[in-house]
Amino acid sequence: MPTTTLTLISSMATKALLADLVAGYTRQHPEVAVTVTSVGGVDAAKRVQAGEAFDIVALASDAIGKLAASGHVQEATRVDMVRSAVAVAIPAGAPRPDISTEAALQAAVLAAPTLGYSTGPSGVQLAKLFERWGIAEQIAPRIVTPPPGVSVGSLVAKGEVALGFQQLSEMMGVAGIEVIGGLPEAVQIVTTFSAARAAVSAQPEAVQDFLAFLASPDTADLKRHHGMEGV
Repeated sequence: MPTTTLTLISSMATKALLADLVAGYTRQHPEVAVTVTSVGGVDAAKRVQAGEAFDIVALASDAIGKLAASGHVQEATRVDMVRSAVAVAIPAGAPRPDISTEAALQAAVLAAPTLGYSTGPSGVQLAKLFERWGIAEQIAPRIVTPPPGVSVGSLVAKGEVALGFQQLSEMMGVAGIEVIGGLPEAVQIVTTFSAARAAVSAQPEAVQDFLAFLASPDTADLKRHHGMEGV
């Protein structure tokens, strides 16, 4: 029976990965239970800032940095877990647009009747890319933004989005969509996800052991299985 319980809050991008990492850790440490709450990244940061009690926070590295600067997580405990790239998806059975080059991707974006991307860090960077291309205003009426905690892939599956962009990890396993590839290397968006001990945690030793496991090379294969790379 577990004698220690750790609570963790994360964004949706690492939800499935963390479920498997927790399962692996608790097999090795049956005395520890880890409960994971996964919500939209913006909401997760707000809950931590509001003082909600968690032991561990796992979010995009820039969000962890902001929480460290405001004293809500301990910077000294921070570990980088994974690097996650953006993938492109279409409804299953739809014609596959060419996205092999930056020019081809831009043409596909301009041709799509509807576009979807998240409110997370990858979506912010994608919006900047569209601005750099000079097409942001042109495509603005066609952009469908999912509510926090709702995946772009689910909107693609419903036919509400013709061309969807999100972390590959969140696209994998979604029924009714086809992942047609990642962004071309010239414009690929890679987000690093990190974890740190929450300032309100009273279990520093147990947290530190779990954080070390998250960053361990032994977890590399599992991270690749979820479409991510270890850092």
